[in-house]
Amino acid sequence: MDDLDKLRNEIDYIDQEMVKLFEKRMETVLKIAEYKKRNHMPIFHKDRETEVIKKNIEQLKNKSLQEATEEFFKKLMEISRGVQKEQLKIVKEEKEKKEKSVIVGFQGVEGSFSEQALIEYFGEKVTRKNVREFKDIFESLKNDEIHYGVLPIENSSTGGIAEVYDLLRQYGFYIIGEKSIKVEHHLLGVKGTKIEDIKEVYSHPQAFSQSSEFFKKYENLKLIPYKNTAMSAKLIKDENTKVKAAVASDKAAKLYDLDIIESNINYNRNNYTRFIIIGKNLELHINSNKISVVVATPHRAGALYSILRYFAENGLNMLKIESRPMINKSWEYFFYIDFQGNLNEEVVRKSIDLIKKGSSFFQMLGNYKEHNR
Repeated sequence: MDDLDKLRNEIDYIDQEMVKLFEKRMETVLKIAEYKKRNHMPIFHKDRETEVIKKNIEQLKNKSLQEATEEFFKKLMEISRGVQKEQLKIVKEEKEKKEKSVIVGFQGVEGSFSEQALIEYFGEKVTRKNVREFKDIFESLKNDEIHYGVLPIENSSTGGIAEVYDLLRQYGFYIIGEKSIKVEHHLLGVKGTKIEDIKEVYSHPQAFSQSSEFFKKYENLKLIPYKNTAMSAKLIKDENTKVKAAVASDKAAKLYDLDIIESNINYNRNNYTRFIIIGKNLELHINSNKISVVVATPHRAGALYSILRYFAENGLNMLKIESRPMINKSWEYFFYIDFQGNLNEEVVRKSIDLIKKGSSFFQMLGNYKEHNR
């Protein structure tokens, strides 16, 4: 073998090693792309690239190669940026495709607060299915007509929504997320309606309760409970009469082309509704920090305390406890408890085991990320 063949063989070996290193570099580049995506960082970071080039030039023994080395690394990083952009494009396309294939149910009609919570949690592109009743969400999930459901569970002014709590326990589905929505109620009517024209007002009972102070001033108005605030607005649009009005959102007013006769009629200006997202399966993520369970205790003195003490003894922060009566068992209750924690934490698992042992009934409702307004 002559000297040229030896040199060519040496080049081939170096190229093989370079391919391995190039592949390893691109794999790391993709990991960086994922990190940048999660943390909303730009792909191009000029100062970082300048620093990398300078650092590698300093390692050269043959200083005459400085210009070529700079050109090599500039091209390498240009390729790296291209790979990152392509990967993020693929990830984005896959996400959009997945979003379109997911069907999420909500109670009410377009323009409802439930739909707003759905959009804020899942995004605009997700397929939405509206139903009439809270129970229909659970039935749709049971029959695989939807993948997830969005339901209101409590309001900062009027408390928990009993029906949703009961349905959660009865169907055995899981909470996989939550969203808090600021709720502002307005009195809506068809174009040109004045408050003195109105005889009947339609809305959800919770909306009436949250606007009770306003309606004390208008005791002549007949308040008629209806399925949903947005459905009430739609009803007024369809009825097209000035004697009927609705309590609903400004979004519903725009959607159904109604006038806002009186704005912000809810007495609590810090009025929020917490919505839960439910699914068939328990979903656990590293950032899940809120746990919901339902328990029942034996009907004897100190039974509830014997369960609640495990939270204090193990340093777990209990966020909420809500009671619901047991049907056919007078003065006995189910207790819905929210507390901070992740099911991967040993102290949490230990506490839950102790709670199970001390309960006559136990059901895991979910471990999900708490939504902070």
